[in-house]
This record gives sequence, C-alpha cells and structure tokens, in this order.
Amino acid sequence: MAETKTTVTAGSAKATSHQVKKSSNVFAMLAVPICIVIGVLFYLFVLGSPDNFQGGIKGEGAHPVEEGIGKWFATVYQGGAIVPILISVLLICITFVIERFLYINKAKGKFSGADLVRRVQFHLANKNVDAALAECDKQKGSVGNVMKAGLKKYKEMIGNTELDTEQKILTIKNEIEETTALELPMMEKNLVFLSTIASVATLLGLFGTVLGMIKSFSAMSASGAPDSSKLALGISEALINTALGIGTSAIAIIMYNYFTTNIDSITYAIDESGFTLTQSFAANHK
Repeated sequence: MAETKTTVTAGSAKATSHQVKKSSNVFAMLAVPICIVIGVLFYLFVLGSPDNFQGGIKGEGAHPVEEGIGKWFATVYQGGAIVPILISVLLICITFVIERFLYINKAKGKFSGADLVRRVQFHLANKNVDAALAECDKQKGSVGNVMKAGLKKYKEMIGNTELDTEQKILTIKNEIEETTALELPMMEKNLVFLSTIASVATLLGLFGTVLGMIKSFSAMSASGAPDSSKLALGISEALINTALGIGTSAIAIIMYNYFTTNIDSITYAIDESGFTLTQSFAANHK
C-alpha cells in the first residue's frame, strides 16, 4: 500500500515537472527568433532612420546629425552588418536574464529556506507535523516544495508498522532526493543561454572589430591620399562592435554568476532540510 502511494506521488511530480519543462522549452524556442527579428528591425528602422542622418542617404556618404539621441543611433548604425546580430544577442541575454530572475525569485519563496528549516525543526520537536506542513505552504519556494514532500512521507512513516526505523528514514530520504531531482534542473534551465552568450558575444564583437579594421586599412592603402572619412568610419565600426560585444558579454557573465550563487544557496537549504527531517525522525520516532 505504501509503495503504491509513493509511486503515485512520484508520478504526479514527474508529470508536473514535464509540463513545466515543456512550457520552458516553448518559451526558449519563441524568445530567440523574436529577439532576432526585433534586433534586425531596430537596427534598420530605428538606428538607421533617415532622421538620424544628414548630407545624403544613410550608408552612402551620410553623416550623423550633430546632436541628440539621433547622433548616437546613427553612429551605432554605422557599425556595420555585425551590429544587428549583436543587438539580437543582447536582447536574448536580457530576455533570459528577466526570465531567470523571475523564476529564481519565485524559487526562493516568501522567506528564506534557512528560516523555514528552523520553523520546521521547532514544530517537529513538538511532534506537530501538520504545523510544519503549513509552514511549507507559506514559504511557497523550492525548499518548501522539497520539505513538504519529505514531511508528507515523514507523516506517513509515523503510522507505518511494517518498516523498521532505518527503513523509514531511508524512505523519507529517497522521497526528498527524488523531489530535489525535479526541482534543481528547473532552476538551472536556460542558464546555458547566458553562459553561451558570455563567450559568443565577445567573439562576435571581435569579428566586427576585425571587419572595421580591414575597412580602415583599405582606406589607408588607397592610391593617392588616404580617404579620411572611410578611415574614420572603419575605426568607428571596429570600436562600436567591440563595445557592444564586451558589454553584452559582461552582462551575461555577471548575471550568470548571480543566478548560480542564488541556486547554490537554495541547494544548500534543500540539503539542510533533508538532514533536518531524517535526524528529527531518528530522534523522535525510534
């Protein structure tokens, strides 16, 4: 009978996890192409707006307006064909930063996992499992979810007369480990985008820099007097791509480290919660 309940609980948890993973995959599949389209359109119609240029058609001897935000837009537009790619990568980075920030903040719960562990310890010392379960419902985070699953199994094992104490503790421990295995991958999901962008953005910026320098040296090697405007444009293109690539990479690295640090703290609280439940059962229900 106990095995049947365990199977049903595990099956329900896996089904819920599968639904969350599926929705997360759909989000990633939609977010990337949408960001690319927005990046290209922003480059063409916002940065490359005729209002940002004077003295000709954009890209053909045109010059940025003398002042205002249009001057900056036109300057970035002159960074060349790599700029829309870098803008798209930056948008993808920001999108997944926001998505992970919201998810991990939710995973933290209403109050800290360490605080939840202390509250549960207090209730278990008084042999009040229902009050401990209520605290998990209040926390509404990953630590609360894991501890709630463990407490349900804890409560079930109290009334179990077929298993000895060591087997009961092992059953509680297995339930906690299984729930943890469903929680942790969801916190780490989509971080691969940030870790990839941290490397790729720098390389894209370097590629744009090389293209800009090629244009600069081409202008310098022209027969007769070097074309100063083409020389300046090539150097500008190189620096714009460098700035966009390094800036995007810096954001990705900082936020990736921020998220992994938060995930580590949640993981530690989950481990502490599992230890608390097994030790409490061993002490109070020999």
